[in-house]
Amino acid sequence: MSDLVPDVSTEAAADDAADAAAREFAQRRGSSSAPDGSEIGRALVVVVGDRAAHGDGDTALGSLIVELLEEAEFHVDATVVVSGDEVEIRNALNTAVIGGVDLVISVGGVGVGARDVTPEATEALLDRRLPGIEEAVRSSGLAAGATDAGLSRGLAGISGQTLVVNLADSRAAVRDGMATVTMLARHVIESISDF
Repeated sequence: MSDLVPDVSTEAAADDAADAAAREFAQRRGSSSAPDGSEIGRALVVVVGDRAAHGDGDTALGSLIVELLEEAEFHVDATVVVSGDEVEIRNALNTAVIGGVDLVISVGGVGVGARDVTPEATEALLDRRLPGIEEAVRSSGLAAGATDAGLSRGLAGISGQTLVVNLADSRAAVRDGMATVTMLARHVIESISDF
């Protein structure tokens, strides 16, 4: 019977190793920073979750996203935590867009539950969807074994001069999603800043 109980220390070690691999990947992608070594742009992280918004939940995924963004040469303005309320999510995303950040990454609220309304809040703000990024995040997440990433309803698109991307809220989905997003973000940001 003990063979069926997962070894938590082994799972934690695997998560730590995967996080280190994601950071190393982001660092290697550092060549995607501007040629003069400056930052690619400004970013904001939005963590969506009722428990986290009330101080009861874990916001470690937000910290992981910040770390991966910084290693990919983004300046992270802030991490904002909101509940799974469509108006709160939309307000947080809209504030980031109005504030002129280049990239907004939201994590959470992209599943099929009643409070998973991040895609609905995001869609109302987008001027142009980027289905290629949406599908890249889903397919790479599924290939990496992050089922929640593969089944995510998360969106990606442009609002004004800002790239907005929704990610699922598991460590695997964040690690894999960020590897995909940081690889594509510079090109998108350069393209939309040329207008």
